[in-house]
Formats: sequence, C-alpha cells, structure tokens
Amino acid sequence: MFNDEPSNSVVTNGTVMTGTVLIEIVGLKNAECCPFPCDENRTCGLSGCFPTGKLTSAFEELKQVLGKEYGNRVEIKLTLIDDETPDYIRTIIETEYPPLPMVLVNGRITRIGRISLDRIKKEIEKEC
Repeated sequence: MFNDEPSNSVVTNGTVMTGTVLIEIVGLKNAECCPFPCDENRTCGLSGCFPTGKLTSAFEELKQVLGKEYGNRVEIKLTLIDDETPDYIRTIIETEYPPLPMVLVNGRITRIGRISLDRIKKEIEKEC
C-alpha cells in the first residue's frame, strides 16, 4: 500500500534527507570566491559564474545548482560582513579564525574556505 501524503524527505544520490539543511556563505561583498584563480579548469565545480571569480556571483550559481539538485531541502544564505557582522559570526571569527569565505552548514563551521560544489555537497550529505 502506498502512502499518498507528502513526505518530508527527499532521495538524493541514494541518500534520504529529512528536514532542511542551511548552507550559509559568509564573506565580503567584493571578495573572491576562493583563494585560487577562477580559470577554465573549474575545480570548484561551478561554471555559471566563470570568469568573474566573485563571491556574490559564485553564491548565485551555487544557489541555483543546489536548488536544482536538492529543491527546498537545502536553504542557502549569503551573509556579507562588510558593514555589519552578526554576533554569532563575530564569535566564530574570534574563536575559530576561519578562512573567508566561510561556509556554515546548519550553523556548524566547516574548513572549506572557498565555494566548492563537491565539498559543500559532502557537508550536506553529512547532515542527512
């Protein structure tokens, strides 16, 4: 017998996700998306933002790609700290000294230090 009620889970790459995973990218408005050059090798896994190398462009491309793959199961947020730094971000910076851009997954700091599709997807899968 099949259940006709909508499910609060989705299958991605054979893994069942429940709930929503929040990916928060923290950085500076005019910063680059990673410490490596934005070149045709696309080691980050994104192509729609090439050749800008800008954090804001990479964020928009990441949002689009993750939206296609995970739908509403992944929420992605950009927090720019140029003018104002939220207290929780300030605390992370003061205690962890993470590289920018910073990638938080459900509020947990990661050591990615760049916009990298494959590495962010691995962090999403850890939350499943």
